[in-house]
Amino acid sequence: MKAYRGVDNKIRLFRPDKNMARMRRTAHRAALPDFETEELIKVICDQIALDQEWVPYSSTSSLYIRPTLIGTDPTLGVGFPLEAKLFVLTGPVGQYYSTGFQPVRLLADPQYVRAFPGGVGAFKMGCNYAPTIWVGKEAAARNCQQVLWLHEVELITPPLERGLILPGVTRDSLLELAREWGEFKVSEKSFTMHDVKKALDEGRLLEMFGAGTACVVSPVGQILYYNREKGRHETWDVPTMKSSPNLMQRFYETINDIQYGRIMHPTWTRTI
Repeated sequence: MKAYRGVDNKIRLFRPDKNMARMRRTAHRAALPDFETEELIKVICDQIALDQEWVPYSSTSSLYIRPTLIGTDPTLGVGFPLEAKLFVLTGPVGQYYSTGFQPVRLLADPQYVRAFPGGVGAFKMGCNYAPTIWVGKEAAARNCQQVLWLHEVELITPPLERGLILPGVTRDSLLELAREWGEFKVSEKSFTMHDVKKALDEGRLLEMFGAGTACVVSPVGQILYYNREKGRHETWDVPTMKSSPNLMQRFYETINDIQYGRIMHPTWTRTI
């Protein structure tokens, strides 16, 4: 979650209720104690009001907010936590990628797995991040900024039912906006790398982008895919920045305008 200093100098949180709901679901899955959503939001608002000078005076920067809940039992064993600590970390941040709003190059290698059915890929847990560090290093060595984890005009996103991806607040916001605009079909369905390649070859894949709190929208310009059958890497060019209409740019600008107070949304922001 982030706090943004708007064009009117007011500080806003973006959809804190959704962030807290996800954190409660994660706490339940980790057998950690529950907490009162509104009370934690109030505490965070009080903290940000006290430290408001840490919120950057910039439309490209913000204050990152990381509520954290951990078990604190004095034992090395694995077991149901009887004690826990809830705390909030904050820090000013700039743009997520040093390249700014430019298309990224993704590494797609089917030998690595981030999440699996029945696991905790749909929850905000630290254990989901540790296995990605080595693969991220491999991606960087191949000049890739991120890793693509496999699983009419139409916007397609993987579904949440299999529990492989996090029910992101930004993801949810983009889908709500798309359905509100009503200009194209919005689908939540599974697709494979074969589907991606086929759509590229047929000229049907116009844009590809990721979404998240850190970057809002991250356009994809290339995929470095390891083809097991051929035993080599293939580079697939994605025409994200060349397509029209530029949907991901529109998403980015709309969310950004709401976060920084250029567009007023009745329920998505909370002013501190």
